[in-house]
Amino acid sequence: MSIRVLFFASLADVTGLRETEMDAAAFPDVGSIYNYFEAAYPQLGFYRATLMYALNSEFANPGSPVKDGDEVAFLPPVSGG
Repeated sequence: MSIRVLFFASLADVTGLRETEMDAAAFPDVGSIYNYFEAAYPQLGFYRATLMYALNSEFANPGSPVKDGDEVAFLPPVSGG
């Protein structure tokens, strides 16, 4: 039972990970996964106010429940024109 977790742009730089697998049973929602990584990589806390979450390629919120086989992505703010 696993959840695929993706990190984009500067979040990948902070964690040193582009993707990883997590035990689905250990995390009830998207926010709990981010909390886990923020505890390991405190610099992620700087992104929390502007972070975008995705669950199975759809925008989500931290309280969105996760289950086995889901894909969770964390995206920092982007800019451009």
